[in-house]
Amino acid sequence: MLKSVAILLAVMSAVFMADQAIKNIFVEGFRYYTNCIDLILVFNKGVAFSMFAFLAESLKWLQLALLAGVLGYTLWLKENRYLVPVGIMVGAGLSNVIDRFVHGGVVDYVYWHCGFNFAVFNFADVMIDIAVLWLFILNYTAKKA
Repeated sequence: MLKSVAILLAVMSAVFMADQAIKNIFVEGFRYYTNCIDLILVFNKGVAFSMFAFLAESLKWLQLALLAGVLGYTLWLKENRYLVPVGIMVGAGLSNVIDRFVHGGVVDYVYWHCGFNFAVFNFADVMIDIAVLWLFILNYTAKKA
């Protein structure tokens, strides 16, 4: 169990620190514009595509509860194959939640507008997507007992 917690904490910390370091560059004023992708600072008050922004201050507490639930459930399962993707998901999720406490919204900075306008997102969002896909693959490729 101690090894599992250490793996989770290491992965969570790495993703969290990388995401916060990147976000700090944009909070400090970095901007870059191209024909397809702009790197600009946006504070997202909601979640994906600004959904649930109406929850305001409650959103960060709800997200913390969800992350704690995912973390607790993963430890309860005692399945080592879930440790890395859940560590990625929780580290990225915590980074986005910390933004809500510090900046009043999630620090987003990648704006795709090549051919169509897409939501502004960040490294943590990408990591969460990768973790969710990884977990789906793990669940659908698991051997049935």
